[in-house]
Amino acid sequence: MRIGLFGQAPFGAAVYERLKGQGHAIVGVYGPAEKSRPDPLAEAARRDGITLVQPARWQRKGVVDEPAFEAYAATGPELNVMAFVTQIIPARVLDHPLQKTIQYHPSLLPKHRGRSAINHALLAGDAETGLTIFWVDAGIDTGPVLLQKRFAIGKNDTVNSLYREHFFPLGVDALAEAVGLVAAGTAPRLVQDESAATYDAPWEDDAARIDWTRPAPEVHNLIRGSDRQPGAWTMVDGAKVKLYGSRRVDGAGAPGTVKAVASGDDAGVTVCCGDGAVRVDKAMPDGAKRGPAHEWAATAGVAAGTVLT
Repeated sequence: MRIGLFGQAPFGAAVYERLKGQGHAIVGVYGPAEKSRPDPLAEAARRDGITLVQPARWQRKGVVDEPAFEAYAATGPELNVMAFVTQIIPARVLDHPLQKTIQYHPSLLPKHRGRSAINHALLAGDAETGLTIFWVDAGIDTGPVLLQKRFAIGKNDTVNSLYREHFFPLGVDALAEAVGLVAAGTAPRLVQDESAATYDAPWEDDAARIDWTRPAPEVHNLIRGSDRQPGAWTMVDGAKVKLYGSRRVDGAGAPGTVKAVASGDDAGVTVCCGDGAVRVDKAMPDGAKRGPAHEWAATAGVAAGTVLT
């Protein structure tokens, strides 16, 4: 099958290699313009002499970038595959191929629609999540489902660990399986149940501030649901610091009070919450690199009794 691949980053490159290895013809690669460093998917396209289309935007004020569309259309895809897409792709592009467009989404649609789906599954304390390959329509993650993969969320999983261990490898597998079903003419179109749908707003820096008066389970979910982006944060003596690697631990005290700073096997900074406590093992103060929390504490003068606000 002639595939037009929209994407970027290592995930897009991995999907490219898998589809090519299965004998599909990647006729074009389409992604954002590269800035400071080469993109892995774009590099793969250059290596193989595949047409590469990289518009700054596909449309402005609702008007499609005509040169970008013509360069895309000239590749003649039978199916668009959306592997890791951050640009807004106009309907004219999505509807152009005979087989239209399929897309990867990191949630069990219709739950957790939106671009921060992995964050919100952890923030909500979900015990299970998964990924969906769906047929793109005019809505945001609303099109018919082609296939889904499910997996459990561990009690200390983070956005980063779920992506690395599940969403990345299973996503590559699922897109390859989905393209195979489309090529065979057996790909389903299962309408999403709108009564079960949720849409989550983008999870960004302002929303990730820690409220230490909340119970430990909520604080734990906030920290791991923001790990590594955008990073849950708090203030210490007027300075902002992001915290990572949360664990729930025993402890009681005034919310935001540091209970202990430790190194060794139980390294980290333990902080009291509204009910219970959490221990974090990594910290990143403004203007510095991410590192062990106990080392940050020593540098910042944080010790038992310090109050985080």
